[in-house]
Amino acid sequence: MKSICLLSDTHGFLPERAKKYLDKADEIWHAGDIGTPDILEPWTGKKNIRAVFGNIDDESVRKRYPEELLWQDGNMLFYMVHIGGRPGKYPVNIKKVFAEKKPNVFICGHSHILRVEFDKTWNVMYLNPGACGREGFHKTKTLLLFDTDGNNLRNLSVVELEPRTS
Repeated sequence: MKSICLLSDTHGFLPERAKKYLDKADEIWHAGDIGTPDILEPWTGKKNIRAVFGNIDDESVRKRYPEELLWQDGNMLFYMVHIGGRPGKYPVNIKKVFAEKKPNVFICGHSHILRVEFDKTWNVMYLNPGACGREGFHKTKTLLLFDTDGNNLRNLSVVELEPRTS
């Protein structure tokens, strides 16, 4: 069993309160719009970091992280991309990956809207951790915590960090 801290849309800013969750997690997953490569630097080499670049990320972030990730963990296939739509409103490229690869868990960011939902149409768990940074229209900075044992996601919780304005 390993603990995961999933965040997105930091846009170059990481709230102080978020750092304790990243410190405690076994792995850190970032669903894009990182902002600057130094956001994840304190944990680089110390923890397994899975991250994708987002639409606001410049070349320095794009050189370090891919546009999309697809990985197997035990019996579970995970797929992460920054811009992924939402259940019932996926872009064609996402539907193609769903049809061909059949991931168990789909992770995206971009919308700044926290959403966790099992999509029965594609038989996939949809995770969007909302936004952790100051930029955007979200009212509260959020992230997701959960555990995975390679067969299931467990102990999923939403962390509301602070109002976006701070």
